Amino acid sequence: MQQVAALPFVPTGNAIDVLLITSRRRKRWILPKGWPAKNLSLPDSAAKEASEEAGVLGPIQTDAVGSYSYSKKTKPGYPVPCQVFIYPLLVMQHTLAWREQSQRSLKWFSLSDAASRVDDDGVSEVLGELAATDGACLHAFVTQAMTGSTPGNPTPA
Repeated sequence: MQQVAALPFVPTGNAIDVLLITSRRRKRWILPKGWPAKNLSLPDSAAKEASEEAGVLGPIQTDAVGSYSYSKKTKPGYPVPCQVFIYPLLVMQHTLAWREQSQRSLKWFSLSDAASRVDDDGVSEVLGELAATDGACLHAFVTQAMTGSTPGNPTPA
């Protein structure tokens, strides 16, 4: 099964800060993620998750920066193997109210701090790889988004 995750980020000088959210039940630090929406592309589905779970909007990169696998436990109790694709989202707007606002906490972290704080080893590995390059591909996406040369559009609320 495929899932999508958004990597909400902002440039802070030469560095990158990423937004992590807490999971609803166990309050672990995670990225906004979920199942792809029926009528949306994978990147647009990730942007929708970021809007619903964290209230953030902005252009989404059309190429994933990484992926990871995990076993999702379903309500009946059996595990389902999932492959999650991570799409960077340049945060341009944070709404005052969003769908899951009362269910989650949000916090900004540097890339390296986020890599050590997330609860999933796969996410930690992807964030660690980005931190090792000082977020070079994220800085490149910022440049593309600011010059209008990227296909990403802000997601409507």
